[in-house]
Amino acid sequence: MYEQFWNLKEKPFSNTPDPRFLYYSKEHEEALTRLIYAVTENMGAAMLTGIFGCGKTLICQKLINELKERGKYIVAMVNNPQLSHIELLRTIVYHLGVTDLPKQRSELLTDYLLETLEEILNNNANDGRETVVIVDEAHIIEDKAIFEQMRLLLNYQRQDKFLLTLLLVGQPELQKSVDNIKQFSQRIAIRYHLEKLTQDETKNYINHRLTVAGGRGDIFLDPAVHLIYENSGGIPRRINHICDLSLLTGYGKRVKFIDRNTVNEVVKDMAG
Repeated sequence: MYEQFWNLKEKPFSNTPDPRFLYYSKEHEEALTRLIYAVTENMGAAMLTGIFGCGKTLICQKLINELKERGKYIVAMVNNPQLSHIELLRTIVYHLGVTDLPKQRSELLTDYLLETLEEILNNNANDGRETVVIVDEAHIIEDKAIFEQMRLLLNYQRQDKFLLTLLLVGQPELQKSVDNIKQFSQRIAIRYHLEKLTQDETKNYINHRLTVAGGRGDIFLDPAVHLIYENSGGIPRRINHICDLSLLTGYGKRVKFIDRNTVNEVVKDMAG
């Protein structure tokens, strides 16, 4: 709606996990580096935590893209793990390429799914391919049986390597859930907690997304950025929301830049 007014090719602050818009703060770069290391070095399992809206899913999408470019990785991503342990297995097997699976819960058999998964993992390994399973939003898992099932997935290994890499991604409470299951916790080789952006990073983040969207990076004046940081706490999803509405408000007022007054109006409207 406002793209043409601000000379943008697309909306810069959409809250979709588009890897093109990933801003490499020190935190985000380190998180991605650790996940890549866990996969490429066949570490078995890794965990990424962070508060709501800090960019975890975006990092996962970037990771998936990088792995696909390398050619030898087969990735299954579970976006909603609030399932039974059998349904979780079915979802993983499905995303690894087996589509002719029973749809009724009563027809799902654990032994069959495990045998199918083992066959997939061995076939991938024999073909020189690596299997990666990413479980996003893992903090919503309440059933310990699901964590136990994920732990058992790490038993698929050969003498010299794991047959899959398991990546758990979720909000901070995931850490406690995993630590409460000591056998599982001990299998997590790499952990990283993603922090919010600093004020300087918030400015760079805003300018980066504007540039990727085809616009100029100086639309938001420094006082406006400072107010955005104060009201977002440096959380990317909140920054996106404020910036998007600020561009809309600025378009409506036909201003040349987004200043503190524009952002203040947006923040007040958001607060109700």
